[in-house]
Parts: sequence; structure tokens; C-alpha cells
Amino acid sequence: MRSLHDPVLKVENLTMRFGGLVAVNDLSFSAGRGDITALIGPNGAGKTTVFNCITGFYKPTVGRIALRHGNLDFAQHIEALTDSDHGAYRGADGSLFLLERMPDFQISAKAHVARTFQNIRLFSGMTVLENLMVAQHNPLMTASNWTLGGLFGLAGFRRAENGAIEKAKYWLEKTKLIDRADDPAGDLPYGDQRRLEIARAMCTDPVLLCLDEPAAGLNPKESLELNTLLMSIREDHGTSLLLIEHDMSVVMQISDHVVVLDYGTKIADGTPEQVKSDPKVVAAYLGVPDDEVEAVEAEVGV
Repeated sequence: MRSLHDPVLKVENLTMRFGGLVAVNDLSFSAGRGDITALIGPNGAGKTTVFNCITGFYKPTVGRIALRHGNLDFAQHIEALTDSDHGAYRGADGSLFLLERMPDFQISAKAHVARTFQNIRLFSGMTVLENLMVAQHNPLMTASNWTLGGLFGLAGFRRAENGAIEKAKYWLEKTKLIDRADDPAGDLPYGDQRRLEIARAMCTDPVLLCLDEPAAGLNPKESLELNTLLMSIREDHGTSLLLIEHDMSVVMQISDHVVVLDYGTKIADGTPEQVKSDPKVVAAYLGVPDDEVEAVEAEVGV
């Protein structure tokens, strides 16, 4: 697993409390560069809370969340950055970001972390193409000198606009939505909306793409298409993926690394083969104490 020798993300001692409720308890794990890392566990295990901390929706009570760009040495720079008042370090070999110190919009714009949601959040009244153009709003605004270049049709803005359209077309082709480009996003079937949300996230050129239950509500054919798309994103673009998923067929087929939570605490961390045979994982999913796992497995034929 590249999480051990080439991590893109390090979550260290992450704790999130809501009053007296501990939603995430002292969680540490790494996600490898170019890996598909799955975060799994029963309902209420704290998975979405972890995502919300990584993407800036929540500020963790305790913990460090470090994201690396390029080949910058984690060990050489992370402590110095932690001891400083800054949220980012940029060097010749890459950049390092402490996400817990950054507002959510900077995590997206500067650290290049993108996410999708368990409940689809498209702009349903906009067309499919417009949804992908909105994702490129920031670079387009910069290219237009904050509207002046766009108003006067300056060459730099026209080049940026054409580039944004080409990128949108690429992802529409990739997600097999090019024929629906001018249709309202809200008119798409559910599976197409799922793929459009992923395409919109990829239009931001993420280093880390966080997917919250991307296979939820999909039929087997759509789940297979999703697997193919996610593998392609990893292999063709080198994007690291972190996903929450309840569909174990998706997790076991495409994941390089699996982290298992139960009641906010990590109970397993390893390859899919290692995790699926771990008694603690079986117990968490079956809802029985560890010492009763073998008896229940025999009873249900696991």
C-alpha cells in the first residue's frame, strides 16, 4: 500500500466532539498517492464526520490533517509547519497543507480537495454543461480580472473560457453524458446525476477526491460503470480517491486500502483481503461481541 511509503494524506489523532458526544475518537490513518482508500463501517460510525473534517465543514476538536502535493518530504516539513502559525508550506519539491487550519473554500481552491455528497447537490435548474462550468468559476474569474476581461472579451479570458469548455466536454465524454449537455441537470436519471457530480468535482483538478457513498441507490450495472469510472480517474489522472461506501462489492473490487470505523474508533486498517477477514470487522457488521464472531459466522455461513 502506498499509504505507508508515499502518502498524499495523513490524518493524525483526529477527534471530533459534539458536546458530550465523541463522533470520532483519536483516528489516525494515511491515504496513498494514487490509491483508492475506502472508509467503511456501520451506520453512525463517524465516516461522514471524518469527511467533514478533511474538507473543512467541521474544525476538529483535536488532531492534524496534512495533505501533500508533489514529492515534498512529509517528515522534514510537517513539524516545522505545525509549530508555525501558517496553514501551508510551499517548496521546490511541492506543497504541504494543514487542512484543519484552512477555511473550507481554501481547502478546495488551494489544497485542491474536492468532494461529492451522500445526497446529490447539483444545480438542478442549470444544464449539465453549466454545472461543469460553475466548477471552474474561480480560474475563469481570475482570467477575466474579476469581470473586466469577460466584459471586454479580452484574449486571455477567451482562452481560459475555451479551455474550461474543453475540460467540461472531456468529462462529459468520460461520464457518457455528452448527449445530455444541454439538458437540465435535474432531468437526468439518478445514476447519471451521480456521475455528473463526480465530473463536476473533477473539473476542479483535485489532488484528493472525497466521495461520500457514490454507489448509493445504483443498480448493479450502474455500480459496474461507477467502478470503471473511478479506476479510470485513478489510472489516467493520478488522482487519489477517498471514499465512504456501504456497497462492499464496490469497496472490495476497487480499493487498495480500507480503513474501518466503529463508533468513531478505528478497528481495522489494511488491504481489502486483510480487512474482510478481520474478526473485529465481522463483529462490527454483524453486531456481536468479538468472542461470539466464530459462532455467528458458522451459523450464517460467512
